[in-house]
Amino acid sequence: MKRDRLARLDRHVAALRRCRRCPAMQKPVVTGASVLSRVMLVGQAPGDKEPVLGRPFAWTAGRKLFRWFHEHTGVDEVTFRSHIYMAAVCRCFPGKRAGGGDRVPDPDEIANCSGWMKAEIDLLRPGLVIAVGKLAIRQFIPCEKLDAVIGSVFPVGYAGHRFDLVPLPHPSGASPWPHQEPGRVLLPRALAHIAAHPAWRDSVSASLPG
Repeated sequence: MKRDRLARLDRHVAALRRCRRCPAMQKPVVTGASVLSRVMLVGQAPGDKEPVLGRPFAWTAGRKLFRWFHEHTGVDEVTFRSHIYMAAVCRCFPGKRAGGGDRVPDPDEIANCSGWMKAEIDLLRPGLVIAVGKLAIRQFIPCEKLDAVIGSVFPVGYAGHRFDLVPLPHPSGASPWPHQEPGRVLLPRALAHIAAHPAWRDSVSASLPG
């Protein structure tokens, strides 16, 4: 059964890498490895470094994200990537805005890419989804202010499945939110919820030494 599910996930990831649904999105597709896990991380969209390096959260934001997890859950980047399925709202770099900075994917691009995430949730049936950044959080629950959602666990129904959602702020260096109040209190609280979740313990904590 597990072998069959992994083969299905491998086929899914291979098809995802060939996706060409959005002409304005810059290829290649960026996706994590085929990891059968009860935990999914959902990011926003790759930046310009991730397509070159070939993996999600591969640059400065990723270093901060994995530092959060290491400091608060004891899980390093290698362990995280090998035990957590890494998805995103959009899997291709959207390109730059005319005025600078990364372009926000448009609603059609988000809708085009949502089918991939729905298929992943259907296949993996996660118990825990970690949504990183407002764009990712809003795919599951309303989010006007991070203060209202970070630090809490939300039971969510999505694509015919139910799971717990733990939102995190985006680890962008441009965002001061995690480093000032109430972010300095709410971010550790969110990471503590993740570390204590049964799906996290089953998928990740059991692999840690000791």
